[in-house]
Amino acid sequence: MSTQAVRVRTVMTSDSPEGDFDAKDKTDIDVLHEIGSRFAAADSFHTVLGRVVDFVASVVPCDSCFVYVLEEDDLVLRASKTPHPDVIDHLKIRIGQGITGWVAEHRQPVAVGRNAFKDPRFQTFNELPEDRYEAFLSVPVLSRGKLVGVINLQHRQPHDYSRQDIQLISTIGFLVGAEIEMARLEVENSQLFERLETRKVVERAKGILQRDLGVTEEEAYLTIQRQSRQRRKSKKEISEAIVLGDDLRRGKQP
Repeated sequence: MSTQAVRVRTVMTSDSPEGDFDAKDKTDIDVLHEIGSRFAAADSFHTVLGRVVDFVASVVPCDSCFVYVLEEDDLVLRASKTPHPDVIDHLKIRIGQGITGWVAEHRQPVAVGRNAFKDPRFQTFNELPEDRYEAFLSVPVLSRGKLVGVINLQHRQPHDYSRQDIQLISTIGFLVGAEIEMARLEVENSQLFERLETRKVVERAKGILQRDLGVTEEEAYLTIQRQSRQRRKSKKEISEAIVLGDDLRRGKQP
């Protein structure tokens, strides 16, 4: 039986005889059903992560919940229970850095009930006031054995995380890992497509400028770049305007 299956079975069953579920067992099954229903839809990357944060905070009430997503060699803060507009999508943690990085490196949960900032693995980030919180639970998010990210829960006051809390959040990490990974790949594919489209229109615009102005390819590109800065438009927008103007002059349909 796989590690994921073992963990799911641990959450779903109790010490009672097989098949004999008490009220708590039914609650756990409802939790797993809720996970499946919430993440079955194909939503955008940040929508998926926002749902993860909301769901985690609902099953284990906490003062803070972060979701970090592995991108190349860094864990990037992508979602938070509390607003952090200045650091969301910008704060990065290296694998092995701080408790979060340790969890990512070892793929094991860490629970610190009090004085989390005194843990030898702890690292302070001045941008996050949550670093002053007392309790800290961090679990890896995995998909088919591959690290996808890390989920962090924090409490302002000392908080003893139960074995069931740790198992439940770890199980959520297993179950949402594939959905997070798919959403992330969709974003990457969309960005790649956008870069290719931009490159195509810029190349066409450069050709038009070379023909009409009698300049080199490099000079044509610098002209587009300069117009982009002056007009505060993207190079793609400037290039599209050049192409559109050329089409209109030649009587072509845009």
